[in-house]
Amino acid sequence: MDLGISGRRAAVAGASSGLGLATAQALAAEGVRVAICGRDRARIDAAAKTIGPLAVPIVADVSTPDGATGFVEASIEALGGVDILVANGGGPPPGTFATTALEAYPAALDLNLLSVVAMCKAAVPAMQVQRWGRVVAITSVAVRQPIAHLILSNTARAGATGFLKSVALEVATDGVTVNSVQPGFHETDRLRNLNTDLDAVAASVPAGVIGQPHDFGAAVAFLCSEHAAYITGVHLPIDGGSYRGLL
Repeated sequence: MDLGISGRRAAVAGASSGLGLATAQALAAEGVRVAICGRDRARIDAAAKTIGPLAVPIVADVSTPDGATGFVEASIEALGGVDILVANGGGPPPGTFATTALEAYPAALDLNLLSVVAMCKAAVPAMQVQRWGRVVAITSVAVRQPIAHLILSNTARAGATGFLKSVALEVATDGVTVNSVQPGFHETDRLRNLNTDLDAVAASVPAGVIGQPHDFGAAVAFLCSEHAAYITGVHLPIDGGSYRGLL
């Protein structure tokens, strides 16, 4: 299926590896020029090589609002504009209510909430002017079903989801869609760092397997497509059935 976005310009944050890289690869496969970022020059340059000539590597740290804004501004300068924004970033440290100090929360909110706000502030107004745009934020299934020992992520990403829904309603008449995707267990470095028994993780998923990043990237690319023009304000679990709720 032709997604109808060849020639569009995308800023994909946190794309030196994992789900961000897989998303950038999927968009580039559709002919989208992609600006990607990571904190390490060697890693982001290597990631760009796996994508090909449509990739522009940018060194940026989107864990703070200033860094997130800077990445979008650098992407606009490099590409001549941004039609698609994929807001993404790493997760904060694990912890529970009992083990997580109050002082740990601001950094987590910067990383998984305020950075999303900052990227949208930098990218969405121009999308409204041109009356076409796509925003997809990569959050977590923890928004619907909190994950044990990840209280910082559970809290910050839930806030981001409320923000994204609000923006979606405000910009829908401008031809801009705003959605989020909620990954469950995918084969990434973060999953390996947080879990010692990946077989047990796979067994806990109704699909019986851990998700593959390239399948995740394809789903995000569809939400960025012309075919998804009537999909907005949606928060889509991509989790092999791990979320058990009805709504």
